[in-house]
Amino acid sequence: MKKVVNAGIGGVSFTIDEDAYNKLDKYLDTFRQRTKMGSQTVDVMEDIEQRIAELFLMELKTKQSVVNISIVDKVIAQLGMPDGEPMDDFNVTSNSNTFTIAAKRLYRDPDNKTIAGVCSGLGHYFNVDITLIKILFFVSLFMALTGFWVYIVIWIIAPEAVTPAQKCEMRGMPVTAENMRKFSYFK
Repeated sequence: MKKVVNAGIGGVSFTIDEDAYNKLDKYLDTFRQRTKMGSQTVDVMEDIEQRIAELFLMELKTKQSVVNISIVDKVIAQLGMPDGEPMDDFNVTSNSNTFTIAAKRLYRDPDNKTIAGVCSGLGHYFNVDITLIKILFFVSLFMALTGFWVYIVIWIIAPEAVTPAQKCEMRGMPVTAENMRKFSYFK
């Protein structure tokens, strides 16, 4: 018989076996120490915990109701460490492809915006040059004003990519610590 622990991760309650909980706790402590971001560490840890919760929920939908050590190993291998250093302490292989599917989501891009980031967000979503999308909107604005209304609707509907996880999703990149490092928090 194994002990289980109820833990809140990323705002979601999970039942985790004791060994998996200890390993995840050690991983999060090590991750926190390696970020070296001072006051921003809290935000980074919130993003990581939310991503861990998403991965746990994906795995638990298909198999069982208790998070075990194999699920924790898959999550740790997927996320990695923010400094890109090896994770010898955790006995996991970093080439796990269990969670590597990354779905693109439409966000407004605050880093490359002219007005609201709609064109640059669409450029990332459709993998098209941002200049081409801006030209299309400009031409459609003068043709029948449809470009103006489409731009306004997308501005209202599409959220702005604020967190590193959202910026990864906007570009269709897997949400890993190494990829999140490419955006604001880890610079």
